[in-house]
Amino acid sequence: MENELKRNKENAIAFYKMAYEGRPTEAVAIYVGDEYIQHNPLVGNGKQPFIDYFNRMFNEYPEKSIEFVRSVAEGDLVALHTHQIWPGNDQYVTMDFFRFDSNGKIVEHWDSMQQIPDKSAHNNTMY
Repeated sequence: MENELKRNKENAIAFYKMAYEGRPTEAVAIYVGDEYIQHNPLVGNGKQPFIDYFNRMFNEYPEKSIEFVRSVAEGDLVALHTHQIWPGNDQYVTMDFFRFDSNGKIVEHWDSMQQIPDKSAHNNTMY
């Protein structure tokens, strides 16, 4: 079980990084199962809408960056905590959740994004 959790975390990071850096077709071919259920309301359901969205994001914002801050795996789920920087130093903290099938392929995705504010009520970071 521990090997599966480690594999799923590594695959979730590789999948997201590959798609984010402009290779979503390859990411889907390698890491996604027979179905892909999408819960982000800005992205259509299924594999092709995912590919189309990430191709568009890469073409419109090729200089965006992502840092994988941490990953957590439990059962068939992996959570990724990331720091994204978009043009104009527009920064976001994100949480992505991936569900894996019994073959170790991603079949479902949820996410939440929050823009990092200029001011905070404390000195803690969002990481």
